[in-house]
Amino acid sequence: MTTPQILLPGERVALVLPDRDHLPDYHRWENDPGTILGFGTQVPQSWEARSGGWERQRANRDYPQFEVVTADDHTPVGLTTLQIDGAVRTAEFVILLAPEARGRGLATEATSLTLRWAFEYAALRMVWLKVLEPNAAGVAAYQKAGFQPAGRLRQSGYWQGQPCDELLMDAVADDHLVATGPA
Repeated sequence: MTTPQILLPGERVALVLPDRDHLPDYHRWENDPGTILGFGTQVPQSWEARSGGWERQRANRDYPQFEVVTADDHTPVGLTTLQIDGAVRTAEFVILLAPEARGRGLATEATSLTLRWAFEYAALRMVWLKVLEPNAAGVAAYQKAGFQPAGRLRQSGYWQGQPCDELLMDAVADDHLVATGPA
């Protein structure tokens, strides 16, 4: 395994550029039942759809993705994405964590690092996300990373086959930069 170029180091994880050789891992993570439940996608994604979308995503500069690796041995444990709207300098945040990496606080740190990239390097004003209300672990991780409640989409998602609300959360550059201090 080659050592990836660290873009942003953290205490337990770091952000690096995604590696095409890890695409089978990403596909496995995306098709994990817990991921499907958390994303509210309800159906698995075929290998053909995932591999076909890889190059399009990588070529789109308004869709930066970061592979999340462990700081000690650079094991891939997740992906984060910023879907940038350049006209207003905002982005939607999405995280995908490997099933075996969940429950260890890594999502919070990966989210914090991605927010740091968004505000300090990409010069975004605001980052937002949607999370299914019953996903208590996700909501808690996002709040610890700096996201705040911003609204609710009533009955817009499904959790274990039942309609549920989606929560909107946001983080703004001013709050983040004050909280973290100068780079």
